[in-house]
Amino acid sequence: MHMVHISSIDLNLAVVLRALLDERSVSRAARRLGLSQSATSHALGRLREVVKDPLFVRTRTGLVPTARAEAMAASVRTSLDALEETFFAHTPFDPKTVKRTFHVRPSDYVEYLVIPTLIERLVEVAPGVDIFARATATEPALALEHGELDLLIQPPHTGEQTEGFHMQKLWDERFVGIVRHGHPLTRGRVTLERFASAKHALVAPRGQPGGGRIDDALRERGLERHIAFTTPSFLAAPHVVATTDLVMILPARLATALTRQLRLATFEPPVEIPGFEMTMFWHDRHDSDPAHAFLRGEIAQVAAALPGSSSAARSGKRGTARHPLRRARTY
Repeated sequence: MHMVHISSIDLNLAVVLRALLDERSVSRAARRLGLSQSATSHALGRLREVVKDPLFVRTRTGLVPTARAEAMAASVRTSLDALEETFFAHTPFDPKTVKRTFHVRPSDYVEYLVIPTLIERLVEVAPGVDIFARATATEPALALEHGELDLLIQPPHTGEQTEGFHMQKLWDERFVGIVRHGHPLTRGRVTLERFASAKHALVAPRGQPGGGRIDDALRERGLERHIAFTTPSFLAAPHVVATTDLVMILPARLATALTRQLRLATFEPPVEIPGFEMTMFWHDRHDSDPAHAFLRGEIAQVAAALPGSSSAARSGKRGTARHPLRRARTY
């Protein structure tokens, strides 16, 4: 019953009541509220109908509140103060006081390059911010829209664009080949024929069988490679390559980072392989959230510091793919 009564009341009447309680004059309350005297008198009349009490009586010194009005005064002031605080008071954002877990979907390639440095930065500047790197059963765009994910870090979809999402380019990536130190391909020029005759490891992010753009290019030249090992992991395959004669194609930044840990050598592929952009996506619902914007800024700074990323991390641009994931290709 209480909610039914509240829904039928113009809450602006509470603002008028507070002004009348403070000013004890219809004309002064009207000036304070920027209303005409007749509009303020009309509001008082409506208040009397709602409350079933005169609320104010006239005396030679002005309006005097009734006992009912006096009883309402404290709660009216407190309630309006709370509403004004809720709608209009903006607490300055301080990353050191934020307590929040962000759900992010990166590939293991992005996790390896970005997350260690990101966590190191957050420990220093925002110790209450945690990162949950996760996959989702839901299609990524829907996971962002429904709040299951806060951020998606993947190559952009190249199809139809729709409203509702934002995206920010983090870096451009190209591909290189990797082999173990001492592999036959490290001696002499890597020709298309030598490349095709080697056994290969393949990264298939979605676990789909078959090859990708390299295989298309080889077939155009009447060649075919032998894929001896397929995995969805960008990190598992290089460890296999480091201890075998397998050859694989890998994003250049990841290959550079892994050669510091594994006995790997890199080479330029003998066939042109288009690169890709790594992009950060988020839903419109989070765009004005200061904590979310803070995390996006931290990720962009980490990305900009990656080797070869001097032109990366451009400002966010509006535009959303309905499915902001390019169907993962294999290489």
